[in-house]
Amino acid sequence: MQAKLKNVLFLIMILLGINSSFAQSRSYDICVYGGTSAGVIAAYTAAKLGKSVILVEPGKNLGGMSSGGLGLTDIGNKYAISGLSLDFYRKIGKHYGRFEQWVFEPHVAEKLFNEYVKKANVPVLYQNRIVGATKKGNQIVSIKLEDTKAKQTSSVSAKVFIDCSYEGDLMARSGVAYAVGREANAEYGETFNGVQLMNGHQMPQGIDPYKVKGDSSSGLLWGINNGSLAPTGSGDKKVQAYNFRICLTNNPENRIPITQPENYQPERYELLIRQMEKRTWKSLQDVFIWSGMPNQKTDINNRNGFSTDMIGMNWDYPEADYAKRAEIWKAHVDYTKGLLFFVGNDSRVPAHIRAEIAQWGYPKDEYRDNGNWSHQLYVREARRMKGELVMTQHHCQGKETVSDGVGMAAYTMDSHNCDRIVVNGEVRNEGNVEEGGFGPYPIAYRAIVPKENEASNLIVPVCLSATHIAYGSIRMEPVFMVLAQSAATAAAQAIDSRVAVQKIDVVKLQNQLKSNPLVDGSRPEIVIDNSDQNLVAITGKWDRQTYGGYGPDFLVTSENTDQQQTIKYRIDQSTKGRYEVFTYYPKRAKTATESEISVFDGKQEKKLTIKDSDVKVIGQTYGEWVSLGIYNFSGPAAYVNIAANGGATVADAVLLVPRE
Repeated sequence: MQAKLKNVLFLIMILLGINSSFAQSRSYDICVYGGTSAGVIAAYTAAKLGKSVILVEPGKNLGGMSSGGLGLTDIGNKYAISGLSLDFYRKIGKHYGRFEQWVFEPHVAEKLFNEYVKKANVPVLYQNRIVGATKKGNQIVSIKLEDTKAKQTSSVSAKVFIDCSYEGDLMARSGVAYAVGREANAEYGETFNGVQLMNGHQMPQGIDPYKVKGDSSSGLLWGINNGSLAPTGSGDKKVQAYNFRICLTNNPENRIPITQPENYQPERYELLIRQMEKRTWKSLQDVFIWSGMPNQKTDINNRNGFSTDMIGMNWDYPEADYAKRAEIWKAHVDYTKGLLFFVGNDSRVPAHIRAEIAQWGYPKDEYRDNGNWSHQLYVREARRMKGELVMTQHHCQGKETVSDGVGMAAYTMDSHNCDRIVVNGEVRNEGNVEEGGFGPYPIAYRAIVPKENEASNLIVPVCLSATHIAYGSIRMEPVFMVLAQSAATAAAQAIDSRVAVQKIDVVKLQNQLKSNPLVDGSRPEIVIDNSDQNLVAITGKWDRQTYGGYGPDFLVTSENTDQQQTIKYRIDQSTKGRYEVFTYYPKRAKTATESEISVFDGKQEKKLTIKDSDVKVIGQTYGEWVSLGIYNFSGPAAYVNIAANGGATVADAVLLVPRE
C-alpha cells in the first residue's frame, strides 16, 4: 500500500507540473532505467509485487523497438515466450480480433505499453538520462540524471536498480565489466563468433569498389571501409549494423509523400546501383524485406548486400557520449530517408521500381510527436555485461545447459554485417551470421546479474552477459520482456530477503514465475506438450519433426496403416473450472493436414475436425493456436484426443486458458 501511495503521489506531482529535484530525488525500492519493452514490463512487475518503483526513460516514448517499427516480431518458437511478455502479444491479438498476434502497428504497441504503466501507477521520468552513479562498496546508492528538456540534474536512489536500456548505460556507469564487439572464437571455444565472411546479405561478386571503376586512385565509394579482411574467427570491436525498421503505408488517405530529406547525398547510394547492375531488380523485395503490417502498413528491414543497414557506421555508438550518439543517430535517419527518396526518384532506378515505391509514404497516424518517423534506432547490440555466467554458442546449441533458467530463447544465432571492405578487388560485406537448427534453451539467472563484487544490487536483462554470437540469438524483444519480468521478481525477492541479487533463491524465483505469470494472482494457463510422457499417451506410429512447431518437436503421420493412430492428452484431475482449450496446429509447407479431435470435459465429449484451410498463420511462425471451445472441467477423466483419419495428421501442444 505504501509503495502504491508513493507512486500515486509522484504521478500527481507530475500532473501538477511539479518536476522538481525533490520529486526526482526520492528513494524507491526499485529504479528501472530504460523505457524499452523490457523496462515497461520490469516496472509493471515491480509495482504489482508491491514495490515502489520509478521508470526512467531518456526519450519521449515507451516500448523501444516494439513501438518503434519492429512489428514483425522475431519469435523463433512461441514455447519460449511466457508471462507478461506473452500477455502483451495476447493484448495485441485482442486489439486485432485474434487470440494472439505477433505483427502490429507501432502506435498500437505504444498504447499498450502506456496502459501497463498507467494500470500499475508507475511514475515515468521522460527525457532523463544517466550522467553518473554513486556507489558505496559494491552497492549502487543512487544515479544522477540529466533532464534534457528542463536542463537540470537530479538523483534517484533505490534498493535495486534494473538496467533495461539497449546501451547498458546504467551498467557501465556503475563500474560493471562488459564487452563491446566480437570475441575471438578461441576465447569460448565457439565457431561462429568473430570475423565471418559468409554469403548471407552479401554483395554480388564482381562489384568494383572505386568511385571511378578500375581506378583505385579515385577513392572508395561511400559505404566501404578502408580495411582488410582479418582471419576468420578473430575478435574485434566492430558492432553489427543498426537500421530503422521503417513503417510506411499505401493508404492514400493516411499517406505523407516521401520527399527529399535533409542532407540528401545521392552519391551514398552508388553501391545500390552497382548491386542492381548485377541483379535483375524485379521489385522492392529485392532490396528490402518489405513485410506487411495491419491496416496497409509495413515493417521494412534490411535485405541483401546494400539496403537499410548502415554497415560499419555505428562502431563508436556503444561507448560514445550523448552528443556523438546523436550524430550517429541523425546520420542513420538521413541515410534511411535518403535511401527511400533515392529509390523513388533517381533516374537510374528502373521506372517500375520508382512507380512501386511511389505508392507508399509515411503514415499520418504513426509517430505523431516525432515527425512521423520512428523514435527508436534499432540498436541491435551495444555493450554486453560480463556477468556471473556468460551465455555462449554452446548454450544456444544445447551442448551446455543451465539449471538456473529464468527465461528462454529460441531464435537463430543472428548477426547482421559488421563491416564492408574490399576483398580481392571486390566489395564484400563481413559479419553476417545466421545459424539455427536448435530448439528453445534456458537463459541463466547468472547471465542477468553482474559479479557480486562489482554490483550487488543491479540486474541487467537486456545488455545481459553473452558472447556476440549468443546474444544474436537472445536479443529478441519478447525474450527481453521475459527476462525483465524475471529481473523485477528477483529484485523484489532480494529486497524482501535483504540479500544481494546474486544470493536470491533461484528455485523460488522459478516457481513464482510459473505459478503467478501475470503477477496478479490469477490462475495460470496449462500447457500440455506432446513430449510430456506423464500426461500424453501415444498409440500407433507417429514421426517427430523439430521445425515449425511449439516446443522441442511435434508429431505427424502421413501414411495409411492398419494401426490405430491417436494421441491422448490427459488433463489432471485437479484442473477444475472453465477453460478455453486450444491445440497448436503447425502448418506444413508440402503436405496438407487434417486432424480429428475430441475433447472430454469429464461429463460430455465434443468432436471437431481441423484442416489446414481453417488455420490462418500470421507473422514469423509456422503454426497457430486453434480454439476447440470453452469447457467446464469437473475433474475426473478429462482429456483431449487427436486421431489420424487416414491421411496426414499433426499433433502438437494443447493449451488450457482460464475463462471466468
